[in-house]
Amino acid sequence: MNKKRVFITGGTSGMGKAASKLFLEKEWEVVVADINELAGKKVVEEFEELGYKNIFFVKCDVSKDEDMKRAYQFSKEKIGGIDCVINNAGIWHGGMLHETTDEEWDRLFNVDVKSIYLSTKYFVPDMIERKYGNIINTASISGLYGDYNMAAYNAAKGAVTNLVKAMALDYGKFGIRVNNVCPSACATPMFLTNQDPEVIKSFQKTSTLGRLCTPEDIARAMYFLASDESSFITGVNLPVSGGMDVHTGQPVQDENR
Repeated sequence: MNKKRVFITGGTSGMGKAASKLFLEKEWEVVVADINELAGKKVVEEFEELGYKNIFFVKCDVSKDEDMKRAYQFSKEKIGGIDCVINNAGIWHGGMLHETTDEEWDRLFNVDVKSIYLSTKYFVPDMIERKYGNIINTASISGLYGDYNMAAYNAAKGAVTNLVKAMALDYGKFGIRVNNVCPSACATPMFLTNQDPEVIKSFQKTSTLGRLCTPEDIARAMYFLASDESSFITGVNLPVSGGMDVHTGQPVQDENR
C-alpha cells in the first residue's frame, strides 16, 4: 500500500510542526512549507535525527502565486503528489477596524485567506483527477464569533469558516473532503513568549478544562479529519477550544448549584 502524502503550510513551528510530527508517526510522507528557510531545514534535520526519513521542506510564501506553484511542483517531483493539504500558515493582527492600515488588512487576508485559494488552485486539480483528496484549514473560534480589538482577524477567519462550506459543496462530487479546525488560544512558543503571564492565566480561565489548548491537541484534530475515521465528515468547522465557545457570556447566577 502506498503511503499517504500531506502538504503542511506553516509547518516549522507550533501547530504545524506538531502536525508534521504526528503525520510522520502515522507513516505519512510530509512536505513542510514555510517562508522561513532556516527553520525549515532545522525541522527536517530534527525529524531525521528522530528516524523519520519521509519529510521534505520547500520554502514558500503562501500569499504568492509563484511560490505556491513551485511548492506544488516540488511535491509532485519529490513524492508524486499530495493526498491532503493542510492550510495552516496564518498571521494575527489586533486593533479596531479604523485603526487597521491598508497594508495590515491586505497582508492578513493574503496570508490567512488567499493562501487557501492558491493551494486549491494548484493541488486540487490532481485530486479531482484521482477523485480523492482532503483539505484541512486552520481557522479559529475567532472566525465563529467576535472578539474585542480583533476586527480584521475576525473578518479573515470568518471568511475561512464560510469558505469551507462552499468548498465542501463544490468538491464533494470528486471525493474531496474539506474541513476546518477552529482552535482557541494555543500554547505555541510564539503565544507563550509574546503574552503577559496574567493574560495567559485569563485565557486558561475561559476554558472549561482550565488550560490552553496545545499544538498537539490541534495536530490530533487535524489527523482525525485527514484520516478515514472521518470519511463522512466534510464542510465542518471543528472547535478545539476546551469549551471556550460554549458559554453564553452570562454571569454565574448561583455558584452553589
